[in-house]
Amino acid sequence: MYKHFLKRPIDFVIAACALIILFPVIVIIIVFLCFANRGKVFFFQDRQGKNGKIFKIVKFKTMNDEKDGQGNLLPDMERLSKTGRFIRNASLDEIPQLWNVLKGDMSLIGPRPLPVEYLTRYDEIQIRRHEVRPGITGLAQVNGRNAISWQQKFQWDVWYVDHLSPCLDAGIFCKTIPKVFRSEGINAGETITMEQFSGN
Repeated sequence: MYKHFLKRPIDFVIAACALIILFPVIVIIIVFLCFANRGKVFFFQDRQGKNGKIFKIVKFKTMNDEKDGQGNLLPDMERLSKTGRFIRNASLDEIPQLWNVLKGDMSLIGPRPLPVEYLTRYDEIQIRRHEVRPGITGLAQVNGRNAISWQQKFQWDVWYVDHLSPCLDAGIFCKTIPKVFRSEGINAGETITMEQFSGN
């Protein structure tokens, strides 16, 4: 009953309340990013949703679009401003995804939504992660986030799908809070972003 009837309404109510409460924080972040990124505040990207449905995720933009002499984007580390680094380390860049939750693209808890090109790279077990809505946080995020391998992430994702319950979601939510304050697992080793999943 929780998975099919209660999870979505609970997500909607919590996301709506969170956006109202966090509105002053959102305004402050927008102002700072306007200066840091020359007016570019939000980052949009196509991601995979439930049953592989494509949707456009929204996050705060933590990296600028500076390019080298040949017109190529500079490495992630060089494009990350001090403002962007703080927002990223505090996981504040995830706040706009509450809008994705309101729209029904995402849930508060679930496997993280990944780039659309990964859809053809999963095996028959890994693709089961799409049997539920993707989440802002999830089991893989509280068990290593970007510091664990893709195989480990997918194992946690599929385990979540098979064991989804209100108690599990509550436990993940409670574990997420200290992880955010300690900024654990945000970067993959010495890099800013996780290495792309190239298949098995």
